[in-house]
Amino acid sequence: MKSKKIVGLAVSLGLAASTLLGALPASAEDKVITVWADGQRGPNLVKTLGSLESQKGGEWVAGYKVKVVSFSSFDALKAAVDNITKDGPDVIVGANDWVPTLAGNGKLAPYTPSAAVRKNFNPNNWFDLTYKNRIYGVPVDVNNVAMLVNTKLTGKKPTTFGEMVDYYLANKSSKGLKAGLCVAGGGMSWGAHSVLSALGGGAYPIRNAVVDTRQNPVPATVATNIQKYLLDSKGASNGFFPASDTGCKDNFLAGKVPYAIIGNWEWKDYVDKGFSMNNLMAVPGVKKGTFGAAFGSVSGAMLTSFAEKNGNDAAAKSLLANFFASEKGQVAYQKFELRPPANKAAAAKSSAAQKGFGGAAASASVPQIGAILNGSAGNASYWDALPSFWNDVLVKKVAPGTAVSKLNNLFKKNIVAGVKIL
Repeated sequence: MKSKKIVGLAVSLGLAASTLLGALPASAEDKVITVWADGQRGPNLVKTLGSLESQKGGEWVAGYKVKVVSFSSFDALKAAVDNITKDGPDVIVGANDWVPTLAGNGKLAPYTPSAAVRKNFNPNNWFDLTYKNRIYGVPVDVNNVAMLVNTKLTGKKPTTFGEMVDYYLANKSSKGLKAGLCVAGGGMSWGAHSVLSALGGGAYPIRNAVVDTRQNPVPATVATNIQKYLLDSKGASNGFFPASDTGCKDNFLAGKVPYAIIGNWEWKDYVDKGFSMNNLMAVPGVKKGTFGAAFGSVSGAMLTSFAEKNGNDAAAKSLLANFFASEKGQVAYQKFELRPPANKAAAAKSSAAQKGFGGAAASASVPQIGAILNGSAGNASYWDALPSFWNDVLVKKVAPGTAVSKLNNLFKKNIVAGVKIL
């Protein structure tokens, strides 16, 4: 049993594991399903499942224990997955936008969820894990941002984008406000998509869960709304929405910003400072009753092609259904991970913060499609283009119409190219 002790020690110390360690064979007595995860999810999975040595075996899959191999960071996990050449894990817990690449190069294997499993999730969750009409795993939790309102300043939640701007302009001097709405979590591309969407644009139009290549992703109305809500009469920023996320979190916590976009991985920081997660919401749109769509992607537990080579294909599929996709499994895991569960029944049993982020995603969300966002046309990616766009219109004073036209043309090229490889 020496190999079990070595693996258990590596996981408990949180060391980045090599592909060789991840592929150590199970003993005759203990069949083992190997799961790879990053430095946050891995330890939380160990807390949920127990270490390899502490497990009785058969809790989730008859005749099997689960070995969780934790890498030092999300990037370290991705690098390890990319570098697999021969031996690999049975299951990988990672980002949904890894699916096109990993399925395309044969590192993932198709997984067909039963009707009973499928109905427990929203259709978009399965879309996130689909490549060329085949599913490659199960949704685990929702990755998204939401807007937190400091109601101690505002007294209420806003109903329109313009209402937020009006509050900021009326109170910026008397209350010493540093901004009106800023991005505290997710950055000026991923986190700020809901602002672009609230103003009438987006990375790609979605209709009936399908990317619509006919519409303009960033129509001319976005330029009109930028001029109306984000700029002054001279074409300079009115200060409501900064082009950078620098200082946003600290300023919001200090009561100097009334509205902030925060990530669902950091909500406890705000609770610890006295903010109520009941004040989470999607960014309101220009028209009452509309909301800016944030990326509402899921993390997935993905079946690998190595599971079959390891003789664990059936067992790995059972782990996906019995633990990762189940209400019981997601409730147990999210007690430690603290993200909104993707399973609808598990989400109903979540904390106020998890329900708040889940509610924001339900109000307005868009799938995260890496094949489009990563710049499939060979031009700039979405990730680079949107921060540059904010800098152009809010700092460099580029005419909104010019900036919007440039962004729209770039996004259209990437949409057409990306859809071809989905």
